[in-house]
Amino acid sequence: MRDFKTFSFHTLGCKLNFSESSTLARDFQEQGYGRVELEEGPDVLVINTCSVTDEADQKCRYTVRRAKRSNPNVFIAVIGCYAQLKPEEISKIEGVNVVLGANEKFNLIDRIKAYDESEGKIFAGEIKDVKEFIPSFSSGDRTRTFLKVQDGCNYFCAFCTIPLARGRSRSANVEATLEEAKKAIASGAKEIVLTGVNIGDFGTAHNETLLDLIQKLDELEGIDRYRISSIEPNLLTNEIISFVSTSKHFMPHFHIPLQSGSDEILKGMRRRYRTDLYRERIASIKSAMPHACIGVDVIVGFPGETNEHFNETVEFLKDLDVSYLHVFTYSERANTTALRIEDIVPMEVRNERNKILRLLSAKKRVAFDGSFKGQTMPVLWESVDDENMIAGFTPNYIKVRKHANQFVSNETSLIEL
Repeated sequence: MRDFKTFSFHTLGCKLNFSESSTLARDFQEQGYGRVELEEGPDVLVINTCSVTDEADQKCRYTVRRAKRSNPNVFIAVIGCYAQLKPEEISKIEGVNVVLGANEKFNLIDRIKAYDESEGKIFAGEIKDVKEFIPSFSSGDRTRTFLKVQDGCNYFCAFCTIPLARGRSRSANVEATLEEAKKAIASGAKEIVLTGVNIGDFGTAHNETLLDLIQKLDELEGIDRYRISSIEPNLLTNEIISFVSTSKHFMPHFHIPLQSGSDEILKGMRRRYRTDLYRERIASIKSAMPHACIGVDVIVGFPGETNEHFNETVEFLKDLDVSYLHVFTYSERANTTALRIEDIVPMEVRNERNKILRLLSAKKRVAFDGSFKGQTMPVLWESVDDENMIAGFTPNYIKVRKHANQFVSNETSLIEL
């Protein structure tokens, strides 16, 4: 085996990937490896991939080329969702040494140490065999950390490959998750974002719930803020909403996937709610927390989405008291049931619909932020940019920028908006 001394990570995709990369990076450092930037020519490069966009292959190949320019002898391991879904494809990329699927990525260092070219490159396995939950949290950003509380999904929505890439829903119990949260707090983070694939499903195997978890997290010392990342509307209970509205540390900020404002399209997507439930959840939040920030995921161009369906979505969102949208253009995914649906929406139509909703999102964001103009709110400061400006967020996720010489990262100040 080569004498590896340094490593680098290149992470694509979601907050969950970043939390897992951080945990794996700490494992490297605990075993004496030094962390360097990609341009510094690491001995080992780990590419943690995503499958949500159709650029996964392109981004992976580009990163391999960059690594080879900085160190022609670099050892390259590819992990993550794309590695589980298309290991053969990745293994054919020149320069890739090993491809590790969902069950193997947390054995990364052992696989590198035991590397034998004659054994082949791929260690992916069957996704049905992935049953263990491995906790993780991100580090490197002193202010905010992403705490993985759940993994996998049992929903099998028509457009989604995540159950195929990450397996069935699973989590630790409340007690074990609290111990991981304490480690994240000890790292110096002032804000913890609870993340996972379907976090509303937390604790099912242990006869516990997400509500049980957040009630216990709220009692921990040494943390200023928690945020709940994306949560399915059918799993966002009124009890959770009520608790957040009166909690000490959970922020009035929700991100709730909608995907479509048309019930017919939601049915085709195999979503587990309809627009009436979604509207009810938004009303419940705003009733308990009128100042709450609410983000929405929307997919445009799903097969069969007519102009009438899309207009339903636009009108539904216009009338909804939400703060911003994350707009995704539908793209075909192998082995998903959406591929069986006829009436494919042309890509130029998908792109045009994306622009329309992004414009609506911008208007909603301006209106939401503007409604708090003149109010004084606490801002937790984060990083300083190249222009010597520091950015931070209010509890309800309004971004504030000020000259850095007035404020300190990882501290909170009262600011007039």
